Amino acid sequence: MGNATCPSPMKAVSNGAWQGDNPLDFALPLLMLQICLVLIVTRLLAFLLRPLRQPRVIAEIIGGILLGPSALGHNKDYLRRVFPPRSMTLLDSVANMGLLFFLFLIGLELDVNSIRRTGRKALGIALAGITLPFLLGVGTSFVLKSTVAKGVGTASFLVFMGVALSITAFPVLARILAELKLLTTDIGRIAMSAAAVNDVAAWILLALAVALSGTGRSPLVSLWVLLSGVTFVIFAVLAVRPVLAWMARRSDDNGPVHEGYVCVVLAVVLAAGFATDSIGIHVLFGGFVMGLVMPKEGAFAGSLIEKIEDLVSGLFLPLYFVSSGLKTDVATIQGAQSWGMLGLVIVTACVGKVLGTVGVSLAFKMPCREAWALGFLMNTKGLVELIVLNIGKDRKVLNDQTFAIMILMALFTTFITTPLVTAVYKPARKATPYKHRTIQRKNPDSELCILACLHNARSIPALIHLIEASRGTRRRSLCVYAMHLMELSERPSAIVMANKVRHNGLPFWNKSHPNSDHFVVAFDAYQSLSSVSVRPMTAISSLTTMHEDICSSAEHKRAALILLPFHKQARIDGNFEVTRPGFRQVNLHVLGNARCSVAIFVDRGLGGPARIPASNFASSIAMLFFGGQDDREALSYATRMAEHPGVSLIVLRFQPVPQTNQPDGVGIDMETGSHEDDEKFLADFHAMAKTNQSIRYEELEVRSREETVAAIRNVARCNLLLVGRRAEAPGFEMSSADCTELGLVGSFLVSQEFTGGASVLVVRQYHPGITIGSPLLSEGTSEMSKIPVDDSDG
Repeated sequence: MGNATCPSPMKAVSNGAWQGDNPLDFALPLLMLQICLVLIVTRLLAFLLRPLRQPRVIAEIIGGILLGPSALGHNKDYLRRVFPPRSMTLLDSVANMGLLFFLFLIGLELDVNSIRRTGRKALGIALAGITLPFLLGVGTSFVLKSTVAKGVGTASFLVFMGVALSITAFPVLARILAELKLLTTDIGRIAMSAAAVNDVAAWILLALAVALSGTGRSPLVSLWVLLSGVTFVIFAVLAVRPVLAWMARRSDDNGPVHEGYVCVVLAVVLAAGFATDSIGIHVLFGGFVMGLVMPKEGAFAGSLIEKIEDLVSGLFLPLYFVSSGLKTDVATIQGAQSWGMLGLVIVTACVGKVLGTVGVSLAFKMPCREAWALGFLMNTKGLVELIVLNIGKDRKVLNDQTFAIMILMALFTTFITTPLVTAVYKPARKATPYKHRTIQRKNPDSELCILACLHNARSIPALIHLIEASRGTRRRSLCVYAMHLMELSERPSAIVMANKVRHNGLPFWNKSHPNSDHFVVAFDAYQSLSSVSVRPMTAISSLTTMHEDICSSAEHKRAALILLPFHKQARIDGNFEVTRPGFRQVNLHVLGNARCSVAIFVDRGLGGPARIPASNFASSIAMLFFGGQDDREALSYATRMAEHPGVSLIVLRFQPVPQTNQPDGVGIDMETGSHEDDEKFLADFHAMAKTNQSIRYEELEVRSREETVAAIRNVARCNLLLVGRRAEAPGFEMSSADCTELGLVGSFLVSQEFTGGASVLVVRQYHPGITIGSPLLSEGTSEMSKIPVDDSDG
């Protein structure tokens, strides 16, 4: 028998193809190729599965299976060149390094204090969702052990199977709930609380399974492993947490986190992983425990997430799914017996988790549909499931066939969650019909309700300034819902946000630590100094569906006006830069679907740096009136603002002068009905303005675009300019560079041609006669201007 020779270790980098080296024979170039291939495949699958509303973990699991021996791996030359056996050590090491830090982020997501406060209902559902699947998993393991899993250790195999079937994936569940718009419902709150309890319990059970799967010479080894693990957790709580809390207290909420603190935390995570690996549990436990003991208050935890989440979850984490896929060979599932075992495992997993959850939910007198939907939601699997299975595979507890069966079970149960919940549970949240959907109304003293949206803390000063101006006199009631628009992504920070949602949809902020959120501090302080009721809210969803949250919230809060922030931010030089282009589509969809008036706010520094208006509040406002229902709505809003003692208002009414032989597009064909409505509205305005010395009214005759622009520039030094979205100005034409959501005049006011420093508010009035659905300007402005405002509805 010949001597077997081990392949030589791979060198790090090559000398280049021109020197005769094949880059695929060297570790670093091959790793970079593997990473690029993984990212392309998983991102492509995620894009293809997006219409099915599937979480990205599904695409990553399928991508790993496709890149492994189950699909592309049938080509042995491909496996030998792209994923050769000698490269797997480096690939697994990088994947596990990324997974170590990802589990640190997962630990940061889970607030132990909130788990302690879990209600009896959520705790009972969590325990039932763990106990029954665990027992059924243990029972199923006996069947598997006598068929496809012969020769494995009994105790460790039983525990691994029980843990694998009882897991609920907390991060995946949160994204599914947000995708289905269930985060702010009772079922969403219960599911998140139960999943958090389930997640912690799963890690404890996994630690037990790992300890039992050891290959020690004595049974006492497993006991020593467990005792050492408990000692490590105690040390982390008593010794490491105080140090982390000290660094968190020294980190300023308004400033960047010290680089040294970040390095210390990263080193602590690595050291914890080394300690747990030395104990014999698993390297990943160290990262998860450090995330759990990390203080959640203040800006420190959030800054850590921002610094490491994109690199870890976007680049390194998909490698772990491919590492799992390379170990998964679906071809090992052969014959009726193997496929029967796959069916048995899937049925057992679904029956145990769903029936356990449904039974307890019904015992707590939950409606039947909600109970079934909650059962399907709790059956979600994900990353933790793969970790359990990979540890079992590495420790020889699961053979190739059992491993493939369990991977397909996790994929199937997660894939069916969204369609099953959608079919079973359709929350009926019909809004109560209400009368005032516009600012222009017969009774101006009735309460005005505004839904004000904002992207980030930078928008708070301008929004508070606008709210203060909008309150008018004290005899008029104003209610404002401040909605923070947050994009739901696959990033861990999105789950941190989702975990804070309260069941009633009102402030999702953590009230036990009010200093941890600038939004709450600012709005609470303003509310205490004014007579305005400001209630923080949030919309956590993808940009493609965020308009649904905004419109439905406006409907349920009985809002007459939705304030939307412009998708561009002003620079110091006065020009605008696009920060989040996706928010432009959000604004367009809101304009097309909202059943109340909508205004887009372009901020050029309104309100200055002060977050709370002083007693000597002062603001100068100019309203550009060209005619039409949108301008009437804008003037109604401006008139309300003028009632504030610190506000001065100038109204410029532009009267186009018809000219003979004028080129196309210069004049305006004013509709008779619209003109009569304007005159009637202005007559009422004049009667009111006589009693208010802060209002100045001017009429200007304009013959060209140049005269209109010159008149606008004369008032450009004011704080705020108001204009209707469908205002028709002489000579103004829409170009491809303009923003259709702002209209003709609004687009000019945010262009480089306009050199003023005033912020802009572009208003569009709601009318039930206008077809909902087309947000673009091509909706026929002259036709719309003929429709009178129905005051009975507004």
